[in-house]
Amino acid sequence: MTNMAGTDGAVLEIDLGAVCANWRMLGARHGSGPVAGVVKADAYGLGAAQVAPALFAAGCRHFFVAHLSEALALRDLVPGAMVAVLNGALPGTEEVFAARGIVPVLGSLDAIAHWGARGPAILQVDTGMRRLGLDPTEIATVRAEPARLAGMELLYVMTHLVSSEVPGDAENARQAAAFGAACTAVPGVPRSFANSSGLFLGDAFASDLARPGAALYGINPTPGQPNPMRPVVRLRTQVLQVREIATGDAVGYNATWQAARASRIATAYVGYADGWPRSLSSRGHAIFDGRAVPLVGRVSMDLTTYDVTDFPAVGPGSWLDLIAPDMPVDAVAEAAGTNGYEILTRLGARYARVYLG
Repeated sequence: MTNMAGTDGAVLEIDLGAVCANWRMLGARHGSGPVAGVVKADAYGLGAAQVAPALFAAGCRHFFVAHLSEALALRDLVPGAMVAVLNGALPGTEEVFAARGIVPVLGSLDAIAHWGARGPAILQVDTGMRRLGLDPTEIATVRAEPARLAGMELLYVMTHLVSSEVPGDAENARQAAAFGAACTAVPGVPRSFANSSGLFLGDAFASDLARPGAALYGINPTPGQPNPMRPVVRLRTQVLQVREIATGDAVGYNATWQAARASRIATAYVGYADGWPRSLSSRGHAIFDGRAVPLVGRVSMDLTTYDVTDFPAVGPGSWLDLIAPDMPVDAVAEAAGTNGYEILTRLGARYARVYLG
């Protein structure tokens, strides 16, 4: 299945088979209950309209998005599956949720009151993130006044882990204890706890529904350890032009890089308008024939330049790998000073997208 709308000079390959294999592996690891597919932000930039149906065909029956618009776009693609909105229902949208069978995540007493008994919902409690979710005072109110939940069909009670990618962080154990205590305010309601990295923290983080996102797309859920996930993304860019420059010649905006020797500079068909980070300027590299090709000068809006002096085979039309097994998304993120989540979600619409599997 292929979408070639976009440039021919940069191709983003997305392996749906690998996404599904990662989901199955995480499901086998969880064991205690089903594993959802978090497909917010257009499936982390990779295309929810393609990823969600692939996961559904593989057996996934629980999906999470961030916004109602994402849920509406997904609803008919995964018939009968739970589609939940992590950011909840803004006041005035409740009837849309109910009419389309979309599940809001309720994170405040006001949200509970607005939703009432319109249909299934998920209750979020805050155990340390301090963004969304019932705070300790609100949890105490629910415990003391159970009538606030009268007639409400709660599918799950959930919380959001803060530091799950750092196994030794004491915050993990503290949150596990806080979540267990908070759940006693809604006895009998199934629990949803672990995210991608949380699935690797042990039995204390198992629950009735896990919610992995990043790991589905090949991002390493165990930083510092070998990545247990299959790679999902390959990003390639084509060389437009190769030119010879002399020692001391500068390349790119503001002359931030100068050649220390006579050099060959390849200009490639990708820039920050495509989501390729400007912070990689003179720091990142591409891969050609299994070897690193230095990125030199500033990443500009539509073009990036590479020093191919040591790569005589590179010429106009050659392909450079930007994300590949030799250059995984986490390595790109480290060079850019960010995380793999941001790298994937920034990948732009100008790439020719090819869906595999």
